[in-house]
Amino acid sequence: MKGPHANLPVPMIAAIDGLALGGGLELALACDIRVAASSAKMGLVETKLAIIPGGGGTQRLPRAIGMSLAKELIFSAQVLDGQEAKAVGLISHVLEQNQEGDAAYRKALDLAREFLPQRPVAMRVAKLAINQGMEVDLVTGLAIEEACYAQTIPTKDRLEGHCQIPQVK
Repeated sequence: MKGPHANLPVPMIAAIDGLALGGGLELALACDIRVAASSAKMGLVETKLAIIPGGGGTQRLPRAIGMSLAKELIFSAQVLDGQEAKAVGLISHVLEQNQEGDAAYRKALDLAREFLPQRPVAMRVAKLAINQGMEVDLVTGLAIEEACYAQTIPTKDRLEGHCQIPQVK
């Protein structure tokens, strides 16, 4: 939510298999990627309690789905299921819930396994470039990207990976 855990240098994936209401959704919004079961329920419902989202929701939700829609969801305290959350861009993947009740968790693990072979320096600076670039205008964002790219050039990771040709699926 607030603080350094939202800026961890590794990809953070939120798996929503049940309820993510209020602070639960704010925690998921602090992650890089969100996946959910179609039966999951999520929303920033604080206005029903005469308060506002106070763990980053008023800032992260508009950045994730756009200001107008974020205002509508926060003002109405609407709860979305997985399909609705996918339709508005709140989550990246929606899955039918399995018998074990962990479909989103399994998808999150699959994504993590897909990310794992990538070079750690590149992953860290890519995340940094995206996160910092989203906070500024495009020209400044491109300068941030250039500075981050320059950090990858002299690394052992790049020199070792230079001869490796990525597999195309």
